[in-house]
Amino acid sequence: QVQLVESGGGLVQAGGSLRLSCAASGRTFSSYAIAWFRQAPGKEREFVAAISRSGSLTPYADSVKGRFTISRDNAKNTVYVQMNSLKQEDTAVYYCGANNGYYIGSIASKYDYWGQGTQVTVSS
Repeated sequence: QVQLVESGGGLVQAGGSLRLSCAASGRTFSSYAIAWFRQAPGKEREFVAAISRSGSLTPYADSVKGRFTISRDNAKNTVYVQMNSLKQEDTAVYYCGANNGYYIGSIASKYDYWGQGTQVTVSS
């Protein structure tokens, strides 16, 4: 089992940057694929990006490709997402999820564990 804690959210102007962190407990962090999802009010949870256990595979949603970069540091049990050129439509609660295997796709139900989320608000 793994516990996830997101941090790094906040209020930023459009065009600005934020870096979110997803810190995990447990000694087997490198056994989990990790993904970031986001959920805006009244909308379904949406895939943002994922990273494989080794960090070699990093799929992105089209809406964030070229602006967001996901990375992981297995020694620190942490996954990051660097978000640049933020837009108002990026405003959402961002969640990280962990899959105890190799899945790095966009289906939220495939992820076994979730954090509590961190709010990102992008103002005009």
